[in-house]
Amino acid sequence: MKRTEILPVGPAVSDDSFDDAIEAAVEKVHAGVPVGIPTDTVYVLATDPTDPGATDRLFSLKHRPRSQDLSLLVASVDQALEIATSIPEATRRLMDRFWPGPLTLVVPRNPAWAVDLGDDELTIAVRAPDHAVPLALAEDVGPLAVTPAGVQGERVFETAAEVAEQYGKWVPLVLDGGRCAGLPATVVDGTGDEPRLLREGRLAWDEIREVVG
Repeated sequence: MKRTEILPVGPAVSDDSFDDAIEAAVEKVHAGVPVGIPTDTVYVLATDPTDPGATDRLFSLKHRPRSQDLSLLVASVDQALEIATSIPEATRRLMDRFWPGPLTLVVPRNPAWAVDLGDDELTIAVRAPDHAVPLALAEDVGPLAVTPAGVQGERVFETAAEVAEQYGKWVPLVLDGGRCAGLPATVVDGTGDEPRLLREGRLAWDEIREVVG
């Protein structure tokens, strides 16, 4: 089996090496191939959801039921607003206050952005992570469809080596940003006028409530 390539992207690498690693990831993603990348929470598998069949590969690799829709990582609030619609005022305040950061927001999907993320065609779960790698990749590729890189329903992977060992040739490139560990992102339903907590994680619900009043 062909070995997965692991490229360092941590704080110790030079700007040129970082840019080369991002360029290599962009090439894979544009080819419809998933890559492993670090985030501010966990390692994820990422792909371009606009590429036909790309998200199917993620569901298959993870043995993930389509009822558990893929989430999205974006480079900015503006990028999120291109794929969402009818964002409530309170939800927009949360974007402005906590992005980039560990807050995933479920928002109404723009009907014109017809990509396959799973069974739910009305909403999307979107986040701008506080990590240079996914921000740079999303800036170049566009919104990234992602799923945690761990074993479905069992555990997440904290290192690039774990991702490479698990997926082998099916994920030919993993960007190594060091260990990613800790609580996952907090998930909030932002489709209504009053945001609703779905899962508390790294960002405390009390902090969110202070912003939305």
